[in-house]
Amino acid sequence: MDCIYLDNNATTPLLPEVWQAMYPYFVEAFANPASAHSAGRKARRALEDAREQVAALLDAYPDEVVFTSGATEANNLAILGLCGSAPGRLLASPVEHPSVAEPLRHLSENGYSLATLPIDAAGIVEIQSFDALLSPQTRLVTVMLANHETGAIQPIRQLAELLEGRALFHCDAVQAVGKIAVHFHNLGVDSLSLSAHKFHGPKGIGALLARRGVQLPPRAWGGHQQRGIRPGTEPVALAVGLARALELACRERDERLTRIRQLRRRFLSSLDAAAPVVLNGSDDGIPHTVNVSFPRVKADLLLMNLDLAGIACSTGSACSSGSLLPSPVLQAMGVGDEVLRSAMRFSLSPFSTPEEIAEAARRIVEVVARLRDGER
Repeated sequence: MDCIYLDNNATTPLLPEVWQAMYPYFVEAFANPASAHSAGRKARRALEDAREQVAALLDAYPDEVVFTSGATEANNLAILGLCGSAPGRLLASPVEHPSVAEPLRHLSENGYSLATLPIDAAGIVEIQSFDALLSPQTRLVTVMLANHETGAIQPIRQLAELLEGRALFHCDAVQAVGKIAVHFHNLGVDSLSLSAHKFHGPKGIGALLARRGVQLPPRAWGGHQQRGIRPGTEPVALAVGLARALELACRERDERLTRIRQLRRRFLSSLDAAAPVVLNGSDDGIPHTVNVSFPRVKADLLLMNLDLAGIACSTGSACSSGSLLPSPVLQAMGVGDEVLRSAMRFSLSPFSTPEEIAEAARRIVEVVARLRDGER
């Protein structure tokens, strides 16, 4: 039985065009970009071209782009680097990815206080509560742009305007970059993270955008690369791959979004045959993410049976997939226990076909029906 891959929020397949762009820098122009000889200079040119391209596509300056190993490193660099010295106050949404939530937890155990922004039933930060939670001790605010489990889009620009520079603002934009338009300067945040493998680029490369004038201390030492913020030999081929994947994603954005919305509608319509089905979150977020619950079916049992049926999906973030505990995102949204414990995340790709989506829905409906029958 062919596997139908519906876990694109965890990672996406590498596009052939991206591999073709990367290949020469693995096998031909492979030199260290810090080397002074001509081969090194050729690698350096490719690296800086990639940096300039990423900056241009995301409305940033090239010197604001720091290449990292991925979003986890980028989020850690930002949060641990921008929080200042203890004691201090941190402010975050309760639906952040583990690569944000865990550094915040670490800081809260080491001299910082952590306050949580209230959210509504769709998982959106309540803007009217924001100002009241700010204090002179607030050092850092962090709110993601698009949620990894529900697709909910947060009002980042409005929050930044309310913040008025009273604290630094970090935004995890991993599930948004490459899917919707993201303009770093227009958002008004001080730093923003992204990861190439979320938009059909290579694994092992991401970036942190850090606004000019923001002091970002390193978390590692031993090299001069990237202004010392992230020392170490830069992976030229991966940076080229990130830039190429982002270029394709931005160029094809409207076409991809149209396809995704059509696939989403078809998928949700077909899942109605498994009623009762509950859509978690609103229908106004990133259309790639479909979080639904199948009451009376336990999520862990459903996940295993869907895997046997050739459906690759998840119960939440890949970074916490070793645990089958209920989703902290849905818990923060206040969903009922039966809905919480039967929730599944299906994340779509614009490169899926309507036939694949229809077949996936058919298998899901069949598995859900079988598991519900077995309950009786």
